[in-house]
Amino acid sequence: MKKIKILTITLLMVAVTMIAFLGIYTQKQNRMENLVKDYEWGMDLKGSRNIRLKLNTESKTVIKDAEGKEVEDTENLTDEQLIEKGYHKEEIPNNSEDVKTLENYKTAKKIIEKRLEKLGVNNYQISLDEQTGDMVIDLPENGATDSIISNLYTVGKFEIIDSQTKEVLMNNNDVKQARVMYGGGENGTTIYLEIEFEKEGAKKLEEISNQYQTTQNSETEENTTTDSNTTQENATENTDTTSTEKKITMNIDDTEIMSTSFEEPVRTGRLQLSFGSSSTDAKTIQQSANQASSMATVLDTGNIPVKYALDENQYIFSDITKNEMEIAVYVILAIMVLGLIVLFIKYKKLGALGVISYIGFVSFMLIIIRYANVTLSIEGVFGIAITFVLNYILVYGLLAKIEERKEVYKDFFIKMIPIMIMVITFCFINWLPISSFGMVMFWGIALIALYNSILTNSLLKIETRKEK
Repeated sequence: MKKIKILTITLLMVAVTMIAFLGIYTQKQNRMENLVKDYEWGMDLKGSRNIRLKLNTESKTVIKDAEGKEVEDTENLTDEQLIEKGYHKEEIPNNSEDVKTLENYKTAKKIIEKRLEKLGVNNYQISLDEQTGDMVIDLPENGATDSIISNLYTVGKFEIIDSQTKEVLMNNNDVKQARVMYGGGENGTTIYLEIEFEKEGAKKLEEISNQYQTTQNSETEENTTTDSNTTQENATENTDTTSTEKKITMNIDDTEIMSTSFEEPVRTGRLQLSFGSSSTDAKTIQQSANQASSMATVLDTGNIPVKYALDENQYIFSDITKNEMEIAVYVILAIMVLGLIVLFIKYKKLGALGVISYIGFVSFMLIIIRYANVTLSIEGVFGIAITFVLNYILVYGLLAKIEERKEVYKDFFIKMIPIMIMVITFCFINWLPISSFGMVMFWGIALIALYNSILTNSLLKIETRKEK
């Protein structure tokens, strides 16, 4: 029975080790995909994307009438026709001199930081040139980096306007929050962008939705006929029902998203916009969700007071090469193997159980680091090595004083209390090298306590009872 218990725990360790080092692969379409989450690498190890945002110096051409009002729908008019109508062209800079202020530059920086956080980018660096308004941003490199960059310098001006008069009915100030929602049906999944408005905005929305509704108009036609001898009026009524609509147009950065009217008043203070049609294809659903998420991020963070253009976009390689990383890993593995050989030679059967326990700990640690969303910097990798050393010290102590295991645990974790306090403090420091080290050490010490009190202790207890 005791052999079965030891074998069961050993097989568990083997399985976890295979998952940690090899992964779990399944066939997806024509390729094999690892189901085990990959590590989150910091910019100092994986490299980064460096972008420079400069103030937009371009101008746009607008057509104005004699009174100075902007005229639309003039694309098909020649210069001669414009002159005949009394229209004239005017060049308007995308950034007028009055918006080029330090206050606007700082506001733009804060908005970009909010967008990065909402897009799940916590590991970034951003610097602002307070004289020119230019910004330099370093981002982690991954599959979503290009999409993230495109959302950073979008102005995000949101407007609901009258389709005919172009009167602005609502804008960013009326928006409380935006979020992505999923709806299921017979035809598959539909992605929605829900826009929730502030209290005053909700009142405006109700008034607008009541005013801009589809209405039914009845037209009556009277027919009169005249005879030569007698005058006879035959009045017949032909009633036709026609549908007329007052529409609103929803714009972001002066680009039309949709134009619509309302079937009934909206009293909830929320608008739901569907992205694409219902689909069962995972790729299509994800694309729609990404589009809706990008728009939600822009609406949630407000509009940037100045317009930026992407001036530079380049990948910066890490100072640490892949070859150097491999050498470091091999050195750590070599030290670990030597340490485990010492355990086995010195403590024989108990040493073998210590080796099994230690390998299992390493595997669990590598898996936890992935799923705890810890971003690994150089300091974080150093933290992993320290947890391996701490666990080895504990296992060695347990084997050396096998009959006094409780005292060994107690003494070890009393000494860990100051380190744990420091580590928890590091976790809340918003600087990747320190926070990465703190998070790794936090999970490492927690795992040392839990893992050894359950699995290591179980293995040693089984063996010591067997010997007795």
